Amino acid sequence: MLINFYGTWLLTDPALRTRIGVRVGGVTLGPRRLVRPALTLRELPALDAVLVSHAHMDHCDLGTLRRLPRRTRAVVQEGNGDLVRRFARVDELSWGESVDVNGARVESVEVNHWGARKLTDKHRGYGGFLVEKRGRALVFGGDTAYTNAFSRLKRRGTRVELAILPIGAYDPYINVHSNPEQAWQMSREMGAEFILPMHHSTFRLSREPAGEPIRRMLAAAGRERRRVAVTEIGETWTLPE
Repeated sequence: MLINFYGTWLLTDPALRTRIGVRVGGVTLGPRRLVRPALTLRELPALDAVLVSHAHMDHCDLGTLRRLPRRTRAVVQEGNGDLVRRFARVDELSWGESVDVNGARVESVEVNHWGARKLTDKHRGYGGFLVEKRGRALVFGGDTAYTNAFSRLKRRGTRVELAILPIGAYDPYINVHSNPEQAWQMSREMGAEFILPMHHSTFRLSREPAGEPIRRMLAAAGRERRRVAVTEIGETWTLPE
């Protein structure tokens, strides 16, 4: 996800290669993309930071990260700094901690997932990000199953206008991935005006067919479909003033 938030350029969980997975003998073993990336690396603007929610290979694609300029700043969850150490500056955050990125406040927020990339690195953290600037706020959820943790943002007085939440890979992995109805519920519980659905129909990660998550998302929204920011992968959307 490429985000321009009042002049702060952020790239979240980039995975722009045609295949993700483990490199063995110069070959990547893992799922192939079902759709082309919305952008190529050459089309990216100068980034203020890349945000990495956790170490799973569909969110932390080392092949993509290695092709970003070394001057790029990386903001990651606690325990993941070693994966992005090539960058000029690396900030590791645990839940509730925050850093300033070109005038934007970026805070790590709790989600319901797990962080290990392999069987031996269970120390790795995971989370979403709250981004605030000029009195406006958005949430990037990374990967998460249903959780009421986002509702705490509303209770503490944070006015979230856009919730970027995952809606795919739920069949049969509902214990670690939210389905569209749960994502809609989480967006309402945090008080978000709009939801931008992600993490669906890009790689074959689970059993549900491509296209099902967004259909279910729109059905969940019902008469409030205007709150669903995008329905097509690669769409551009502007947060209303």
